[in-house]
Amino acid sequence: MATEIKVPVLPESVSDAVIATWHKKVGDAVKRDENIVDLETDKVVLEVPSTVDGTIKELKFAEGATVTSQQVIAIIEEGAVAAAPSPAAPSPAAAASSAAGSETVQPKAEAAKAAAAAPSSTTPTPVGDAATDSTLPPGARFAAATSGVNPAEVQGTGRRGAVTKEDIVNYASGKTTGVGGGARPEERVPMTRKRTRIAERLMQSKNSIAMLTSFNEVNLGKVMAMRKELGESFEKANGIKLGFMSFFAKAAANALQRHPIVNASVDGNDVIYHGYADISIAVSTEKGLVTPVLRNVERMGFADIENAIAGYAKAAREGGLKLEDLQGGTFTITNGGTFGSLMSTPIVNPPQSAILGMHAIKERAVVEDGQVVARPMMYVAISYDHRIIDGKDAVLFLVAVKNFLEDPVRLMLNL
Repeated sequence: MATEIKVPVLPESVSDAVIATWHKKVGDAVKRDENIVDLETDKVVLEVPSTVDGTIKELKFAEGATVTSQQVIAIIEEGAVAAAPSPAAPSPAAAASSAAGSETVQPKAEAAKAAAAAPSSTTPTPVGDAATDSTLPPGARFAAATSGVNPAEVQGTGRRGAVTKEDIVNYASGKTTGVGGGARPEERVPMTRKRTRIAERLMQSKNSIAMLTSFNEVNLGKVMAMRKELGESFEKANGIKLGFMSFFAKAAANALQRHPIVNASVDGNDVIYHGYADISIAVSTEKGLVTPVLRNVERMGFADIENAIAGYAKAAREGGLKLEDLQGGTFTITNGGTFGSLMSTPIVNPPQSAILGMHAIKERAVVEDGQVVARPMMYVAISYDHRIIDGKDAVLFLVAVKNFLEDPVRLMLNL
């Protein structure tokens, strides 16, 4: 019995997806819940698993094709898993399918693979993992075989450095210099869906928000002393280290309760006040910035925050974030200090109205009680939508965050 594999239901904010990587080809055995294809959306990469045990009968689209919600992308012949066909003898079904149409991906790839294997009885040893057929997507294998390109010579731009069909085509046409490089290498590659969406959002923020940024500085001496004194006990009790982000997230949540306009958003001519602090935490990945959301931070403990952040960071690195992890959010925290930034003006993420920027901690000379002393200082910034947030509210919010961080006991007690 044939089973259709469809694109998952996409949320209203995501209209379509792009087929990033096929992990199976026609004739391959597949087990229930095994990943078949990666779909790249504006926000995350979705894995589409098989719903049954069986054999891949048909792949409807090539890599790079755009698909929509609930569209059929593959057909699986349900039943006992068949043995993989010999690469030297393509199945009659694959040959017939190759002659009949161009929408299926695998017949062409099978023909290219057979053609590449036929010319010589002594196959040269491939240079590097990129030359191994099993590591190349079907579209890239076909492009390499038809253009005579050795994939080992091509610099991959796909997920985890994989060589894509576009990489092969660009290399064959002389648009890229490949792994070897050159005196003046150049490379032209299309933006990923995620990077395109990030660009659109940044321009939307720039063009639709009257953005202003205010700065302050925070003495983190007491926070660092608390982490040093209680960090080991905290880790033993909760199984995770006590980081700086939990202090900042909790300080921001408490300050948002005192200054609710900073937690509000604009909807047409209305201002929506949120009675909860859903804080987006900016996480950097290989493909760009993502902002998973911590829900109800005002009710979370430090261990809850640290565990949630660690889980999101791991999922982001491994491509395991879900769409619902990124939706919503009433306020954002970003930490440029991770990369050494001393000061910046973060950009508001619409429809939110404000964002808090953390930066690098540096020992600086400050005056306390008439004495010049060295203290671990951090510049903090708040960028905000001046249409609804006055400078007074933004500054008082930032001062509240500063006071909470400079006296963590008050933060714990929300005083």
